[in-house]
Amino acid sequence: MPALSEIEFAVTMMVNAYHRWMVRCMAASGSEGLGPLDVLVLHSVNHRGRAKTLSDICLVLNIEDTHTVTYALKKLEKAGLISSGRRRKEKTAEITASGEKACLEYRRLREALLVEPMKALGLDEGELSRLAATLRLVSGNYDQAARAAAAM
Repeated sequence: MPALSEIEFAVTMMVNAYHRWMVRCMAASGSEGLGPLDVLVLHSVNHRGRAKTLSDICLVLNIEDTHTVTYALKKLEKAGLISSGRRRKEKTAEITASGEKACLEYRRLREALLVEPMKALGLDEGELSRLAATLRLVSGNYDQAARAAAAM
C-alpha cells in the first residue's frame, strides 16, 4: 500500500514541523525552554479554564506514558504556568494567570503567523476538516496495530 507510506512520510514531516512551530511560538510568547509535550500539556490544562487530572490530559492527548505528562506538569508548575491542587484523591493541574497570558500570546501569534498565511493559500476549510477526520480514523488503526504488536 504505497499510499500508506506516503501518509506516514507526510505525517512525519508534519509532526516535526508542528513541534518546531509550537516550541518557537511559545518562546516568542515569552515562555522559553518548553518542549512540544510541555506546550501541548499547557494548552490542554488551559482549555475551558477547568482543572484537569493527569488522566484527563493523557486521554485527550492520547498518551500512554503518563510519566512524560507528569514530568511536563512539574516543569510547567516550576515555571509558574500552572498550579496543582486536588480533586478528591486525584492531583489536578490548573492554569495560572501567567499561564493564561502565555496561551493568549501564543494564540495571538498563531493567528498572525500561521492562520492568516494559511487563509491566503485559499485552502478549502471543509477539505481540511475531512483530512483531519481521515487522520483520526487512520490513527485508530495505528493504535490497534500497536496493541496487537505489543501482545506478540
